[in-house]
Amino acid sequence: MSVTTPAELRARNLRTLAALAALFLLPLAIAFFTYYGTAWRPSALVNHGRLISPARPLPTVELTRIELAGQPAAETSVVTAAPFRQRWSLVYLGAGDCNADCRQALYVMRQTRLALNKDMTRVQRVFLVSRACCDRAFLAREHTGLVVLDAGTPAAEPLLAPFPRADREHTLFIVDPVGNLMMSYDSRANPRGLLEDLKKLLALSHIG
Repeated sequence: MSVTTPAELRARNLRTLAALAALFLLPLAIAFFTYYGTAWRPSALVNHGRLISPARPLPTVELTRIELAGQPAAETSVVTAAPFRQRWSLVYLGAGDCNADCRQALYVMRQTRLALNKDMTRVQRVFLVSRACCDRAFLAREHTGLVVLDAGTPAAEPLLAPFPRADREHTLFIVDPVGNLMMSYDSRANPRGLLEDLKKLLALSHIG
């Protein structure tokens, strides 16, 4: 009958502790490496659009709102100084004669907002018209409720400056209820990503 010496007992205990430590720490180490050492992220944390980081505060400027009732602009326009306050905004920048790219972008904005169902009242659609204003008949017929603002004046330049210039004709933007430009989306991509991100933002937000 063999006798276990104190040294052997201590060694056995140390091996047992090491095995237990490995059992608990190995999954943690794998998770840490996966998150910080690779590009993988849990789906709940993935944004489908391009995050604008840091968010860019949009200045308050006076813009003319273009009414879509068919009258001349001078008779129907009103001045708005804070177009991106109190509600979330889906924004498109482009020419007011609205070519095929513009129509596609406005369609995506409209359908995405409708798909929010009860939350749709928390989101407004804003068309910043940079030039060639406006195909009023089309906008009035297809996009009731669209906020159309004349952004083709020098007064609008500080507002337009924070918006990325690259590929604007194919880009939709999200502005939060305090006026921060925070995300952009390719209007030609599957709009489901925009809808999913917007739903997450509305669920997390206590404003707007």
